[in-house]
Amino acid sequence: MENRSKTTLKSVLNILKILLGSAVFAVGIQWFFHPAALLSGGVTGIALVINYLTGAPTGVMLAALNLPLFIIALRRYGWKFMGGSLLGTLASSLFIDLLSLVKISITAEPLLAAIYGGIITGLGLGIVYSTGSTTGGTDILAKIIREKYPYVNFGTMILVLDGVIIAAYALIFGKYENAMYTVIAVYIAARVIDLVLYGSSQSKLCHIISEYSDEIKAAIVEKLNRGVTVLSGKGAYSGQDKQILLCVVKRQQIVEIKKIVKNIDKSAFVIVTDTRDVFGEGFGDISVNK
Repeated sequence: MENRSKTTLKSVLNILKILLGSAVFAVGIQWFFHPAALLSGGVTGIALVINYLTGAPTGVMLAALNLPLFIIALRRYGWKFMGGSLLGTLASSLFIDLLSLVKISITAEPLLAAIYGGIITGLGLGIVYSTGSTTGGTDILAKIIREKYPYVNFGTMILVLDGVIIAAYALIFGKYENAMYTVIAVYIAARVIDLVLYGSSQSKLCHIISEYSDEIKAAIVEKLNRGVTVLSGKGAYSGQDKQILLCVVKRQQIVEIKKIVKNIDKSAFVIVTDTRDVFGEGFGDISVNK
């Protein structure tokens, strides 16, 4: 009963976070990007292009463009994976159109709109992503494409898709300066998302103590393609010999590490600390400033 209550509470909190994040994201889109004729990344950017061309409501276009992607994703991943993302998409679409009814003009200066709009949209998306959900769009498309081409980095794929959308906007409208400001906005949003999700550290050092260390070690190597070092330890209270897994991962992989450990051993003891410099395979070469 207690576990069910905790699960219910967590689900309610996640729903509230998705709604809050979607509302914050909509503020950045409708009150900053739209007045300055800038774009967001992903499918939201396409919806904005359609709005600039035809005047069609951005939120309605966002929902319509995401519909086929969600149908494909639901067939592949099911409601467990897509439920939160569907809520995020519908909520952000609704909030964007509702805010269009509130005539507030904060700034139409492109640079200010790019900076502050990027911060606000990044904050909103980061809140949504922290629940394991998305607002749909290119995140889903990239996940589907990556199944066929797993060697392509997820972030790189998102960047390429966003680049295509921004380039198309520049060519269609001939607004090359606005397109360049959009690049600034998308970059800032990406950095804010990382800050919300992973903090300021570039890499994380994980110590994992579990009775199922072999299974956790195998899962980390297979799913994250990260090396794991096995240390020997002994419990001070129990006196039992234990295995301690040591693993350094990119900060964006911490969420996956937590999922792996939780799925295998909910009672595992995990320590995650920030690292300053990490050298070696997968992290970069040793460099010395002269």
